[in-house]
Amino acid sequence: MKVENRRYVTIEYSLSLDSGEVVDQSSPGEPMGFLFGSGQIISGLEKGLEGLEPGAAAQVTVEPRDGYGETNPALLREIPRENFPKDMELQAGMGFEARGPHGPVTFRIKEVRPQDVLADFNHPLAGERLHFDVKVADVREPRAEELAELLRGGCDESACGSCGGGCG
Repeated sequence: MKVENRRYVTIEYSLSLDSGEVVDQSSPGEPMGFLFGSGQIISGLEKGLEGLEPGAAAQVTVEPRDGYGETNPALLREIPRENFPKDMELQAGMGFEARGPHGPVTFRIKEVRPQDVLADFNHPLAGERLHFDVKVADVREPRAEELAELLRGGCDESACGSCGGGCG
């Protein structure tokens, strides 16, 4: 069976940047699963997997536009230093989660200044060319509960980690 729309696919993968730094990978013996064509993975990786069969290996390079997008300067915000704990030593690259009007938001510190902090609300991989080393572990028809999960719009927290969606 080949990787195509509405097939449940599991992959073993390693994700690195142009620098060679590995920034994500599947756990040994625990491939990441997803319903192909449903938007659960970035479009550039989907394009690189289409038509492959179980056991196939591929190296897929994904440009920013087909990954997490280009860096958007409008997503840089100045946050007053007083909004952070006084005793916290802030450094560029630190990540935070805050509660916004529509739920939790994450950001990284881009620059620490005397009166404020320049926060970057872009996805951490925005603007990056992504290099995937992938092996297709399995391709099959999706189970009813996998289709139901997709219709619900996310993971069942009691099965966290089973979908590769990073919930929890």
